[in-house]
Amino acid sequence: MSSFALFTVVLFYLALLFLVAHLAEKKKSKLWINNPYIYALSLAVYCTAWTYYGSIGVAATSGLNYLPIYIGPIMVIPAWIYINTRIVRISRVNKISSLADFISLRYGNSRSFSAIITIVCLLAIVPYIGLQIKAISETFHLVTETPMSNDILTDNATFVVVLIALFSSYYGTKYVDASEKRLGIISAIALESFLKLFFIIILGFFVIYFVFDGFSDIYEKASKFEDFKAKNTFNGIEGAMNWMVLCLISGTAICILPRQFHTAIVENRQEKHIKTAIWFFPLYLLIFTIFIFPIAWGGRLIFDGQNVNPEFYSILIPQHFGNTWITVFVFLGGLSSCISMIIISAITLSIMLSNNLIIPYGLLGKFKSENEVQNTRNITNIRKFSIFALIIMAFAFYKYFILKTSLDSVGLISFVVIGQLAPAFFGAIFWRRGTYKGAVIGLLAGLAICYFGLIIPQYYFSYNQELKGVLREMYNAFDFFKISFLGRIPQIFFWSILVNTALFSIISVSVKGNYRERNFAELYVDIDKYIQNHENAFIWRGTAYVSDIKNILERFLGKNKTEQALRIFNLKYNIDSQTETADSRFIKFSENLLAGRIGTASAKILIEGVTKEDKISLKEVLNILEESKENITLNKKLTEQSEELQKLSDDLRKANESLIIKDHQKDDFLDSVAHELRTPITAIRSAGEILADDDDIPLDIKREFLNNIITESDRLSEIINDILYLDKLQHGEIVLHIQENNIIETYKKALNPLLHLIQQKNIHLSEVNLLNNFLFEYDEARMIQLFQNILGNALKFTDEQGTIQAKLSEKENNLVIKIFNTGKHIPEEDLEMIFDKFYQSKNQNILKPTGSGLGLAISKKIVQAQGGTIKAENSGLGVTFTITLPRGNGIEDREPEGFNNNSRR
Repeated sequence: MSSFALFTVVLFYLALLFLVAHLAEKKKSKLWINNPYIYALSLAVYCTAWTYYGSIGVAATSGLNYLPIYIGPIMVIPAWIYINTRIVRISRVNKISSLADFISLRYGNSRSFSAIITIVCLLAIVPYIGLQIKAISETFHLVTETPMSNDILTDNATFVVVLIALFSSYYGTKYVDASEKRLGIISAIALESFLKLFFIIILGFFVIYFVFDGFSDIYEKASKFEDFKAKNTFNGIEGAMNWMVLCLISGTAICILPRQFHTAIVENRQEKHIKTAIWFFPLYLLIFTIFIFPIAWGGRLIFDGQNVNPEFYSILIPQHFGNTWITVFVFLGGLSSCISMIIISAITLSIMLSNNLIIPYGLLGKFKSENEVQNTRNITNIRKFSIFALIIMAFAFYKYFILKTSLDSVGLISFVVIGQLAPAFFGAIFWRRGTYKGAVIGLLAGLAICYFGLIIPQYYFSYNQELKGVLREMYNAFDFFKISFLGRIPQIFFWSILVNTALFSIISVSVKGNYRERNFAELYVDIDKYIQNHENAFIWRGTAYVSDIKNILERFLGKNKTEQALRIFNLKYNIDSQTETADSRFIKFSENLLAGRIGTASAKILIEGVTKEDKISLKEVLNILEESKENITLNKKLTEQSEELQKLSDDLRKANESLIIKDHQKDDFLDSVAHELRTPITAIRSAGEILADDDDIPLDIKREFLNNIITESDRLSEIINDILYLDKLQHGEIVLHIQENNIIETYKKALNPLLHLIQQKNIHLSEVNLLNNFLFEYDEARMIQLFQNILGNALKFTDEQGTIQAKLSEKENNLVIKIFNTGKHIPEEDLEMIFDKFYQSKNQNILKPTGSGLGLAISKKIVQAQGGTIKAENSGLGVTFTITLPRGNGIEDREPEGFNNNSRR
C-alpha cells in the first residue's frame, strides 16, 4: 500500500475521532454522558502498543510472560468496587484533577511533593509515549513497505504525530477547570477501544480459520518447535516467581498510571459505573488475551527461519497472504492503541506540569495581578503548549534513545518507575500514620534504585554502548543484591518497592507529621464519614476576610461565577451574605474552587497569601477531629432518627387517612343499610295499618297487601342475612363443601334466576367457553352466590341494550373466569377498594343503585376461601371482573383469609 493512501486513511480515521468528540461535546445526550459502557471502554486506554504488538512478540519469544500484563489487572480490578469508590469520593469533594494532586494533598498539600510526583510521572510516561510513536512509525513503514527515514521532515510518521498533538491540544484544553469531564475525548477513546478489540478479533479469526485449520491445528504444529514446551510452562520456581512479580507490577500500574487515574477517577460521572467496569473491563482483557497465542505461534510457523520482528506478526501475517484490508484494519487497531494512550497521557501530564510545576514555581505572582479572562487564556495556553511539547519530546526520545529497544522492555520499565508511587498512593487511603517525610524519602530511594538499575543501562546503552567511571561502579554494585531466580526487571522492582515501602513505614512511625497531614489523613481514610460534611472537617484557625478571598476567586472564576458560588455556600451553611470574616469551611470551599484551575497546592498558596493562619498543635488537631467525628456520628444518628420519625409520621398519617376513609365508608354503609331496612319496614307498617283500620277491604286487595308484607319481610330478611353472612365469613364460621363439579352447569344455575331481568333491559348476553375439561373442585353453592353477585352487579350498571359476556378458560392449571359488562368505568383510584365491605363509590350515578355494598366484599371472601383471586379492571367500553381459581390440587390443605380450615369437609 502506498504511503499516500495509508496517510489518507489515517486522516479519515482522525477525522472520525474529531467527529465523535465533537458530537459528544455538542449533543451531550444520555448515550454519551451516563453510559457505563463508555466509561468501561475508556479504561481500555491501558491496552497500548505494548499490549497490541509487544505482547505478541513476548508470546513468540518468551512464552507465558505476556500474560502478566493482562492477569495482574484482572486480579486487581474487582477490588475497585472498594478502592476506586473511595478514591472517586475523595477526588470529588476535593476537586482533584490529577494523580499528583491526589497524593500530595493527603500529605499536607505540599507543593514540593506534587512537583516530585510530576517529575516521576514525566520520567515514566514520556518514554512510554515515545514507545507509542515508535510503534506508529514502524508499522506505518511496514504497511507501506518503505524504509525508515532518518530525516524527520520527510518521515510520514512525523506528520501523524503532529496531527495527534494538534487533536490532543484542542480537545484536551476545552475546559480550564482540569476536574471537568472531557466528554469528547472520552467518547473518542471509547470508540478507539472498541475498534482495537474488534480488529484484533478479526485478525485472530483470520489466523485461526483462514491461515490455519483451527486452534488445534496451530497448537499441533507449534508444539513441534523445540522450545514450545519450555516457553509455555512456568519452568519451575524461577519462572513462577518472575511471573508473579510481573503480575504485581501490572496490577499496581492499572491503579496508578496517570492515564488510568484520569479515566477511572477524574472522568467518573457516577459511582455505579464502577460496578459495570469491574466485570466489563476484565472481560475485555480476557478477549484480547485469547487471540495473542494463536497470532504469536501462527507467526512463528509462517516466518520460521526469517529475520522479522515478532512484535509485528499481527501486520506481517495478513500482509504475507496479500490481504490489504485486514493489514490496514490491524494497523488502525494499533494506531487506536497508540493514539488513545498518547492523548490521555499528554493531557494528564500537561495538567500536572502546569498545576504542579509551571504555575506554582513561576506564574502565581503574575496570576494575582491579572483578570479572569487573561488568567484563563494563560492557563489554557500553558496546557496546550505542554501537550504539544510533551508529544514532541517523546518523539525525540524515540528517535535518539529507544529506536532499537523492544516495546515490551520500555513498557515494563515505565511500569516499574510509576510503581514507586504505590506506597504513598495506597498509604494515602488506608494508613493514617503515613507522613510527608516518609513518603518523599521512600519515593526518592525507590527511584534511585530504578535509575541506576534500569534507566541508565536501558536508555544510556541504546545511545552509548560504553559505560565507564562512577556510573559503571554504581551499576555493578547492584550485583551484590542479585536474586538468582528473578530477571532484571522483576529484581529491580522487588528491591525498589521493598526499600521504598520500608523507609515510608519506618520514617512515618518515627517522625510525626504536621497537623495538616493528619487532618487530610482523617479525611482520606474516613471519607465515608466526612463526605457530606467535608468542609466542616477541614481544620483551620486564624484571621481571614471574605472580601480578600473573593478578590482572588474573581481573578480566576470571574465576578458572576464567584457570586454564584458564594450564594450556594451561604445557602448550604445558612450564613448571612453580609458576614465579613471567613471560617475554615469557607477557606476549604475557596481552595476547592481554585483547585481545578491551578491545582490544590497552588490554590493553597493563593489563599494563604490573603489569610493569616494560627499554628495548631497536633494534639489540638486530634481533639478537634475526634469532636468532629463524634458530631458527625451524632448528626448521622439524629438524621436517621429524624428519618425514622418522619417515616413513622407518614405511616400514622396514612393510617389516619385510611381510618377516616373507612369511617366515612362505614357511615355510608350504615346510612345505606338503614335506608334499605327502613324501606321494607315502612311498607310492612303501612300495609299493616291499612289492614287494621279498614275491616271492609275487598278480599283481593287484602290479599295483595298481605303479599306485599310477605315480600318486604323476605327482602328485610335477605339484607339481615347478608350482614350476618359477611360477619361469619370474617370469623371463619362458614363450612365449605368442596367437591368436583361442572363449572358450566354451575354457571347456568347461577344465571337462570337472572335471565328475565336481563331480558327486561334488552341486554345482549354471551358466553365464550375455551375449556377442554369442565370439571373443577370448588364449593358449588358459594360459586353460584359468587356468579350471582358479579352478574347482579353487572346487570345493575349495564345500560339498556348493553352487553354482558362471560369467558371461561384455563391457564397454568387454573380456572380463569372473566365477566365483562358495558357501562361506566370504575374510577382508577377505586379499583382496589370496591371489594371493601363498606365500599360504595363516590362516583356513582345520580340515581344510586340499590344494595348494601356487601356483594363484592362477600364475593372476594368466597374466592379467597377457595384459594383464588379476584380483581376488577377497566377495559374498552366497560369493566371486566377476573376470577382465578386453582383446579383443586391441595386446596383442602390451604387456609385462606376469612375461613377456618377446621370448618371444611
